[in-house]
Amino acid sequence: MSEDTALNPVELATELTIAWLSNPNTRATADEVPAFLAKMHQAVNELATPTASGEPAAEETTAEYIPAVSVRKSLASKDHIISMIDGKPYKTLRRHLSTHGLTPDEYRARYNLKADYPMVAPTYSEQRRAMAHKIGLGAKGRAARASTPVAASAPAKRAPRKSKTA
Repeated sequence: MSEDTALNPVELATELTIAWLSNPNTRATADEVPAFLAKMHQAVNELATPTASGEPAAEETTAEYIPAVSVRKSLASKDHIISMIDGKPYKTLRRHLSTHGLTPDEYRARYNLKADYPMVAPTYSEQRRAMAHKIGLGAKGRAARASTPVAASAPAKRAPRKSKTA
């Protein structure tokens, strides 16, 4: 078979069936082969035939997204939020959502969540808040720095470095 000639659906289904049977892990009886070949032919025909309007099939466009967990269970722990996509716990959902091509608003819309549904676990948020206050971020930190004298906040000048030309 040459690569430049296109296969018709029957030939392609046959080639796929031969490849399936040549796998040593495939255990098929002679009675199962015709049924598999028929399924492969049907699948190839469905893939080869575009839909009438050229758009994806209606079942794909109106896909109902079933959450992996309930809203109550997703927010049950203060240490993590359980994703409704895969049911796994995350401290923050933003990166996880971006790997699935979603924004937080799209995620909320997909699973009919309220606009105030959190994207960050409360414990993690508190840890980040404490760290930010510790290093002086936020309104209180800016106000505290503004009230200190300018000379005290300026770094001390260093003596020039000695050169190594000895």
